[in-house]
Amino acid sequence: MEIQNFFLKKDCVEKTVGEGITRKVLAHHENLMVCELHFQEGSVGVLHTHPHEQCTYIISGKFEFEIGGKKVVLQAGDSTYKQPEILHGAVCLQEGSLIDIFTPEREDFLTD
Repeated sequence: MEIQNFFLKKDCVEKTVGEGITRKVLAHHENLMVCELHFQEGSVGVLHTHPHEQCTYIISGKFEFEIGGKKVVLQAGDSTYKQPEILHGAVCLQEGSLIDIFTPEREDFLTD
């Protein structure tokens, strides 16, 4: 795989990934991926698991995250860590954006 070092905003495709949720895949390579997501108020990131480690940084808005059965309300400046296979999801309480970081990269995000 050829290594790409620069990812320009104008080239990042925004995809609808749920009702009121859009995602842009930003910088990535086989061991790391960064995505930007935007949620409309009331949007739900359904509970799910995956084999990747994931960190989330809240840019704006307010979200109720559920991770491993525990719910916490987070807002701008807060962040999360999710270990592989842990059940997690979020409800957007106030319109906002977040950054998701995965290791390794989510190949499914590149093909869906």
